[in-house]
Amino acid sequence: MAEYAVPGIVGCVPTRTSLPTGPGAAITAAHATVDKKRCQATGATFLEKDCNTWHNVKCHGKEINNVLIVNISTCETACSSSVRANIFTCVTMRCEIKVYKKRWLILTLFVVYSASNAMQWIEYSIITNIVAKYYNVSDYVVDMTSMIYMITYIPLIFPASYLLDNFGLRWTVIVGAFGTAIGSWLKVFSVAPDRFWITFCGQTVVAISQTCILSIPARLAAVWFGDNEVSRACGIGVFGNQLGIAIGFLFPPMLVPNKDACEIERGLQCMFYIVAAITSVVLILILIFFKSAPPLPPSSAQVVQREKSESNKDVKKFFNSLARLCSNRGYLLLLISYGINVGIFYAISTLLNRLVTKEYPNSEEDAGRIGLTIVCAGMVGSIVCGILLDKTHKFWLTTVGVYVCSLVGMIIFTFTLDVKIYVVYITAGILGFFMTGYLPVGFELAAELTFPEPEGTSTGLLNAVVQLFGIAFTPLYRYLLNIWEDFWANIALCCILAVGVLLTTFIPNDLRRQKAKA
Repeated sequence: MAEYAVPGIVGCVPTRTSLPTGPGAAITAAHATVDKKRCQATGATFLEKDCNTWHNVKCHGKEINNVLIVNISTCETACSSSVRANIFTCVTMRCEIKVYKKRWLILTLFVVYSASNAMQWIEYSIITNIVAKYYNVSDYVVDMTSMIYMITYIPLIFPASYLLDNFGLRWTVIVGAFGTAIGSWLKVFSVAPDRFWITFCGQTVVAISQTCILSIPARLAAVWFGDNEVSRACGIGVFGNQLGIAIGFLFPPMLVPNKDACEIERGLQCMFYIVAAITSVVLILILIFFKSAPPLPPSSAQVVQREKSESNKDVKKFFNSLARLCSNRGYLLLLISYGINVGIFYAISTLLNRLVTKEYPNSEEDAGRIGLTIVCAGMVGSIVCGILLDKTHKFWLTTVGVYVCSLVGMIIFTFTLDVKIYVVYITAGILGFFMTGYLPVGFELAAELTFPEPEGTSTGLLNAVVQLFGIAFTPLYRYLLNIWEDFWANIALCCILAVGVLLTTFIPNDLRRQKAKA
């Protein structure tokens, strides 16, 4: 009896089997159990040989007890045609797969880390009038503290994706957590009316660090979680970003009152110290506990991904992966439709203070709570959609359904904005459930359409396009609010969302990752 390991295929070993030994002993398929589906799913291959015929053949593999174990494509390239003729069928292997309890600790750490960065995205814009008054700057400049997240993401997502694909989750998360903490401490020294440039520098550092966050959920879910948990884990990962945005909506209006300069200064100082302390603790926890990957893969699809990743660690292959993504019709349609949906969410979030206080004067805290309602409803939507995807695997249908509901929610929000403030809370919750609940659905569909390309690259490019749409829609929405009434500005957003729905229906239902699991 002998047990053999398959070189280059992480976590896979063949089943034990009795094999004849000795010079000239021929090994045939009769000596092994054929499991073609499992073998094909992992991309690994067992090859059998007559030891006399293949004695001096050098292939990328390992010879034990007269059995040569290699990847068939590698061996066929290296061996002569006469030797290739002796290659038998793929036989006998099992994949050693294990799901670790530590996955929940890793996911929890990421959620807290993501929240610590995302809560700073909107902390100025949700109190635009207060920040503008204290620092003596225009509303547009305050809005730029939100837009800088979008602007920095576009050029930096490619190096961030390369970092994720080549150095793994741990180093990418450490870089992001370190930058978030540094930027947060810079803001502590910006509390003075003439130091807006310091607060903007701190915000820029935090925004740059965001590039090491947004591509993580799909990768972390795939690397740590089993087949029936991936979509749910991705939804929880996106939940961290939404949790941070919710905190950013809720606490700044509570901590920074719209009063005299001294009160505003004390509020800003308190807010900056709290955020800096939180990000520092998060950094320490990540340094101690966060790991890139478990010792063994959690799913058969991840076995394939690991094998591909081993041969994909250079710049040329990274850009080859980008080229393949850009030639994928379904993925390109998703890029545009996803960008429209999330870009509109960014525009509404950035200008929510202005939108609400115009209809309901002196309602800064209401604006923050309405933003909180949008995001909290979105958290529930993310988890519900993740569970739905895990149970049904209806990725295309779920994406179209959630997108249509986002459009309906936007229409309801538009027609009820000027009714009563409590009605706005309700309709904002409906809008948020579907619009922000769409985030993990888009990530998961992207992973399906582009498998086995690295999730970091596909989601990174997806988020880069989102930032472009956010940069375009935010000033457009501001302009429309200036020249039209709120109603017609929101109607314009509804029309753009309708285009996104149409594009989504044209995305092919090509679930490549599901096929690999079959």
